[in-house]
Amino acid sequence: MASEPQQQDVTQVLARWRQGDPEALNLLMPLVYEELRRLASGYLKREYGERTLQTTALVHEAYLRLVDQSHANWKDRAHFFGIAAHLMRQILVDHARRRLAGKRGGGALQISLDDRIGQREAQAADLLALNEALDRLSAMDEQQARIVELRYFSGLGVEETAEALQISSATVKREWRSARIWLFNELTRQ
Repeated sequence: MASEPQQQDVTQVLARWRQGDPEALNLLMPLVYEELRRLASGYLKREYGERTLQTTALVHEAYLRLVDQSHANWKDRAHFFGIAAHLMRQILVDHARRRLAGKRGGGALQISLDDRIGQREAQAADLLALNEALDRLSAMDEQQARIVELRYFSGLGVEETAEALQISSATVKREWRSARIWLFNELTRQ
């Protein structure tokens, strides 16, 4: 996790950006790049086998989407990285959808001699099912969904998740346990 001075620096740069300082954007990337890489790596480690999207590409796509949000009102560092984690999840879901759509071949019969191709399709379908379940969980309990995003996809620990969401570690543990049970039931029901 970032050091206290760096956390303050990110929050200060985000405040400058929010106030319309055009130089703030140039200062932001060096401060957040390594943390964004860590988030991206956490997401991508869930993708088994051959990766079709690399960490750097995911970081760059997320950063472009983050800075393209001219109406963004970043409160602080934790808010920024929470939105970044959510955007990375959406990028991966979009990527999985495109991969599945491309495999369908517009109705043409496809026969695969490579079992790994079927595995990658199953992983993409699993990611889409998890995304849909997380969307339903978010509608019921947004905090639990955010905890799942940060813990499962981003690989944050209990303490880091508590810091990012500004809640206690005990709350993270309790909500994480509850969310996992709910997701398990939801995914096995389908």
